[in-house]
Amino acid sequence: MIEKDETFESALLKLEETIRCLEKGEVPLDEMIEKYESSMALVKFCENKLKEATKTVNKILNEDGTLSEFKTE
Repeated sequence: MIEKDETFESALLKLEETIRCLEKGEVPLDEMIEKYESSMALVKFCENKLKEATKTVNKILNEDGTLSEFKTE
């Protein structure tokens, strides 16, 4: 479950911990399925955070103080 104050970094750490745990191969099947489902929710959370960050980074500050989309053309 994703917590209300979850950050990208904390979600990534949880994913890394889950991977280490699963790589050991000592996790019962039911627990493995639970870990997989929660990991997929964390992956989706991280993807959304990255999309939001990309949108923010792709904006530039104009001389008048307004923001506009960054264009490479």
